[in-house]
Amino acid sequence: MEQNYQAYALAMRALSDETRLKIFDMLGNGELCACKILEAFNITQSTLSYHMKILCESGLVNGRRDGIWMRYSINESKLEVIAGFLIRLQKSM
Repeated sequence: MEQNYQAYALAMRALSDETRLKIFDMLGNGELCACKILEAFNITQSTLSYHMKILCESGLVNGRRDGIWMRYSINESKLEVIAGFLIRLQKSM
């Protein structure tokens, strides 16, 4: 089976920032509006948009427009692929 190391690296890079890691953890409890995510941080709307763009481009997070706000959720299938890769690494030790 051919590995997509570029996709793995993109996802891991997206989670290498403390703010994005916390956002990803928050999304583990279900879909959230950008306004709710913003309440948990002392950052501007544009800074949140920057972090969400990175998470969405990595494929780990899905975004959908809901009126003037965006709603975000974890892309379960992408998470399973990344988790499977990490499990395979752990088993090879």
